[in-house]
Amino acid sequence: MSLIYNRINSKLNSSYAVAAKSYIYGTAIGAKELPKTENVAGYSLGSLIRFYFGEYILGLMFVLALSSFAVLSPASSISIAQSLRKKVSSILKRSLDLSFASVGLLLAAPIMLIVAILVKLTSPGPIFYTQKRVGVNRRKNANNRIYSTYTDFDRRSRDRRRENYHGLPFSVIKFRTMVNDAEKKSGPVWATRNDSRITPIGKFLRKTRIDEIPQLINVLRGEMSMVGPRPERPTFVKDLSQKIPDYVERLNVKPGITGQAQVTTGYDTSLESVFEKVKNDVEYIRNWSVWTDLKILMKTVLVVITGKGAC
Repeated sequence: MSLIYNRINSKLNSSYAVAAKSYIYGTAIGAKELPKTENVAGYSLGSLIRFYFGEYILGLMFVLALSSFAVLSPASSISIAQSLRKKVSSILKRSLDLSFASVGLLLAAPIMLIVAILVKLTSPGPIFYTQKRVGVNRRKNANNRIYSTYTDFDRRSRDRRRENYHGLPFSVIKFRTMVNDAEKKSGPVWATRNDSRITPIGKFLRKTRIDEIPQLINVLRGEMSMVGPRPERPTFVKDLSQKIPDYVERLNVKPGITGQAQVTTGYDTSLESVFEKVKNDVEYIRNWSVWTDLKILMKTVLVVITGKGAC
């Protein structure tokens, strides 16, 4: 039970509510002086330690952590606010990818089973087709790492990636739409309209984009995104990066199953079509938002229904 003390004089008229138990350091009692009749306990060692740890040590650790983040960041990095925004955007995009890829695989499972049977029955060869493609360039900031050591010999001579494809190669998974070993004689070439290498069921799969469904596995593995630039083969990347300005900028983000360029121009068929696609890809990268991805996904549904841009 609290003890109530009233003190009245010409200068001060106030009441004090004083707890019956000892005071705890840091609590407010709302008075300039304590009632002299109450025996106030002194500060314990534990309370002093808690105070200094909370007020000084944790505060100092926070300042040091914030300073380290600013100092240890690459010299050419953007501001802290922009870095955080970029990180949040990356998390949102990855969450969108995982959600759509997981739901997509579940819903498409019956279709994939039927397609697998048709592919196997209509042409000899494997059901799925894997091919090396170039993914996101994870080393674009390598030159700005403050922990990098500068030596006189070529850094690439020590690099695990002997060939410079401007991105990380990975194996894309698709339903096979061409005859087995279609490029055995011709080598890597673009598909064209009425391409004789495309199987009868392959024409339907390419027109409806059903052959792209297995790439949802690449999305779950983190190699691709639902929306982004189309992944290209290493041979073409090396060649096109020398002929087309800003081509390498496409590799600053993960490649996508669909994208702004895909729903606008369709498959690559010539150097001119690649020029147009690069413009769309760069515009998408520079103006990315979650809403942009959702709009492209909705446009993709229309492309699948109409077969626009298929070959």
